[in-house]
This record gives sequence, C-alpha cells and structure tokens, in this order.
Amino acid sequence: MVMVESTMLPLGTAAPTFELTDVVSGETITLGTFAEARALLVMFICRHCPFVKHVEHELARIGKDYGPKGVGMVAISANSLQTHPQDGPEFLKAQAQEVGFPFPYCFDETQAVAKAYTAACTPDFFVFDQEKLLVYRGQLDDSRPSNGKPVTGKDLRAALDAVLTGQPMPDQAPSVGCNIKWTPGNAPPYFG
Repeated sequence: MVMVESTMLPLGTAAPTFELTDVVSGETITLGTFAEARALLVMFICRHCPFVKHVEHELARIGKDYGPKGVGMVAISANSLQTHPQDGPEFLKAQAQEVGFPFPYCFDETQAVAKAYTAACTPDFFVFDQEKLLVYRGQLDDSRPSNGKPVTGKDLRAALDAVLTGQPMPDQAPSVGCNIKWTPGNAPPYFG
C-alpha cells in the first residue's frame, strides 16, 4: 500500500465529461446524467483499499442524506485489473450491494476518467456546483484507519452544505489514501 494525497485540482475547473457503466444497474452514466443536480459529488474509490473500507458506510450515509437534497453522486473505481483483479466490476457490484450505496458505481477500465479528474488516491473526492465547476476537493474528514478518530464525514458534509446554501466553502485539506493502481505504463505525469 502506497499512501498518497489528492492532487488538489484547481478550484473552478469544469467537471470533465465521462461515459461509464454503473456496475449495479448496467446503465450508462455520464456527466449529463447529473444535469439537473444542485451539486455533484464525484468519488474515486475501490473495493480493496483499507482507507475506503474505513469510510464506505459513511459514503452510503452521505448518499442517503444528500441525494434527496438534489446532490448528484457517482463513485468510480479506476484500479488496474492487471494488478488488482479484486477491484473488478463484479466485486464493485458486491461492495455496492453489501454497503448499500444509493448512487451509481462505475468502473473506469481505461483510467481515462481518473486521469481527467487528476484522481490520485482512494478515496478522492470532488464537489462541483450546479454549473459543474469545482468548489471542493479534499478529504471526507480527518479519520484514518489507524488514528482512532471517528468517521463523521464532517469536511465533505460541510462542503456539500456550503454549496447547497451558497455559503463559503470550508478549509480544504487533501484526501489521503491508497494510490490508484495504474496499469503498468499508464500512470499519469502527476503521479509519483
């Protein structure tokens, strides 16, 4: 496990487009799927990462709490199946069903979407406003698998509350987690 921080994509960046398949429903999910959303949360996660396992139930709670408020959400896994077959679509589907994710969970086989978002770790979070401009990129909260702090989602929840109410964004600390497992020879220049 290599622990890395998120890249902190510049605020105001337009959400990169994507077209991926939801591993649960089989439906095609695109940026346009969220055209009417008041905000959009894009999460890069996976099945095996201990940092994701530590927070996955809070992600489901956030989905249940903020989906009804008009927040669109999508989780994306981009790990290489060459090195991490346990993050394949069938395992992601099982994770989504076991945890109860109320949002689409997509597999980015080519890793092109992860590169477009400059995703570096799992979990990595990006919040966009109604115009799909980046307003938050950073951590869920300051809990880590071994630091004893409770998982509350306070940082991400504060960001979602701020974008929904038009309030100033909270301070933004980078997310920390396992590095995305790039297919050999496919790692982006910002990684490493």
